[in-house]
Amino acid sequence: MAPQHKHLLNNPATLVVDSLKGLVNLNPEVKFDEGQRVIYTPPTKPRVALLSGGGSGHEPAHAGFVGKGLLDAAICGNIFASPNVAQVRRGVELVTREKGALIVVMNYTGDALHFGLAAEQHRASGKPGDVRVLLVQDDVAVSREQGTIVGRRGLAGTILVYKIASALSDQGADLDSVEDVAKYVTSRLGTIGVGLDHCHVPGTKVGESHLDDNQLELGMGIHNEAGTHKLELPSIAQLVDQMLSTITNTNDPERSYVPFKNDGSDEVVLLVNNLGAISELEIGGITGEAVKWLQSKNIKTRRVLSGTYMTSLNMPGFSLTLLLLPGKSESSTYSSSQILEYLDAPASAPGWAWTSGKEPGVVGEKVDEVVQEKKGKEVDLAPTDSSEFLAAITRSCKALIAAEPELTQQDQIAGDGDAGLTLEAGAKAILKVIESGKLAGKNVIEDIGVIAEVVEEDMGGTSGALYSIFFAGLGKALRDAANQGNKQTTPDVWSGAAKQALDTLYKYTRARPPSRTLVDPLEAFIASLPSKGLNGAAEDAHKAADKTKELVAKAGRGAYVNQEDLKKREVPDPGAWGIWRIVDGLRGFEA
Repeated sequence: MAPQHKHLLNNPATLVVDSLKGLVNLNPEVKFDEGQRVIYTPPTKPRVALLSGGGSGHEPAHAGFVGKGLLDAAICGNIFASPNVAQVRRGVELVTREKGALIVVMNYTGDALHFGLAAEQHRASGKPGDVRVLLVQDDVAVSREQGTIVGRRGLAGTILVYKIASALSDQGADLDSVEDVAKYVTSRLGTIGVGLDHCHVPGTKVGESHLDDNQLELGMGIHNEAGTHKLELPSIAQLVDQMLSTITNTNDPERSYVPFKNDGSDEVVLLVNNLGAISELEIGGITGEAVKWLQSKNIKTRRVLSGTYMTSLNMPGFSLTLLLLPGKSESSTYSSSQILEYLDAPASAPGWAWTSGKEPGVVGEKVDEVVQEKKGKEVDLAPTDSSEFLAAITRSCKALIAAEPELTQQDQIAGDGDAGLTLEAGAKAILKVIESGKLAGKNVIEDIGVIAEVVEEDMGGTSGALYSIFFAGLGKALRDAANQGNKQTTPDVWSGAAKQALDTLYKYTRARPPSRTLVDPLEAFIASLPSKGLNGAAEDAHKAADKTKELVAKAGRGAYVNQEDLKKREVPDPGAWGIWRIVDGLRGFEA
């Protein structure tokens, strides 16, 4: 599995400056010293300045956090390379006044040396304001033996350090106090990251991944450093369990860095950080699992922060950070409420994600019930053979489930890739209501109504709406037939009802054959049903579905795909193919 290597840029050599110029366009509150690549806000009132920085490629960290309530300046090196001393010194000069400055950087050798030397040079210069450096070392994947000389790496927890320290600075605190709270927070942070693959640095040769398609790496750094363990791709729940267990474990002498008591009294801030290429959908699931895990361990989650804070370019991965808040029985300078006050204090910068300032919401709370009016008894319209009616529906559902890989592959070429899974979800839900007895095969009007409800709830997407409308129309047509005196279904009843259902569907879609959509085989099937019967109509549906390989899409997602390329690849419309799979499963059913 090769890392994602395509990038959008003008020139790798100018990418960092180009990006910083874009940041200034986005945020007019900041200024940019292009020569030294410093993003900063000019001082407007006495305060302890907060600075950070390091190699680029971790955006929004750190330049994206320059703004009110956060950083006063960020100094940006090349991708994954520390800025030099002259750059750091310039950043210090731009924002440091009489109250001094605290530089908060991640513990990497280049950053420690360059930022440290710049601070020493400022002190030696006799210029106003002391400058101090704090190295954040929150990575719990690095063992004590590994970190004997260089210490642990700094990761996403760094952002919590300077957010909290900046809030105290805004209250007028002196440098000693700001540094003290930053040190305290650093001592109670634990972070661990995981990657599905490495990132690719723009302008460099594409390398081969050392991870198989079904593997991930636990403990990866943010500069493509290898992790500590390779794992077979687990569920989110299993992965979160391993990650948070590592942070909270107090029995491992090599990695027990945070003083958890694990006695039900621990309170934490949870930070879920996207390392670059995990979808928001997945991040939401990861956040939910992390909160659930903490609840299961009687660790109280006081705040949840989730989003993209510190990346590793386009790495598909994430990190979890826990900040252990002061315990009620601890003799600490700070209380839990104080730390939360600093964390919740207003902040304004492009990189700072929305936070609630409250404890996490409760999943599973009782929701308001909507009182439904009771429906009257449905009129009866029995199938000719109840067991065969259910068997035909079952065959169609199983045919769709078996066809999911085929339909998905077709839709990945011709649409958005979800057709197979959407139809599979509807088919599985219908089988479930058959198994439960809700779809009983006694009254086709009720049964078609059940199918319409299931499709509406479980399929989703455009196809779910189209199927639901069709089945709703079919149910109405069957009810009309029963009201006209029919007690049992016949081929004429089914074909007439199907025609009315198609007319209902056509009220809500402009697609008409030939359109390379599901209506092509659907109309072919319904038109042939009165004269050719079920088997002959199914054959016509197959021909119409197969014919979509040659057609130009006039509706649906396929209409947005390159039509010439689509025809060359000879892929049928997945929605049309799904219709054929359904009617093919109905073969043999006697109305």
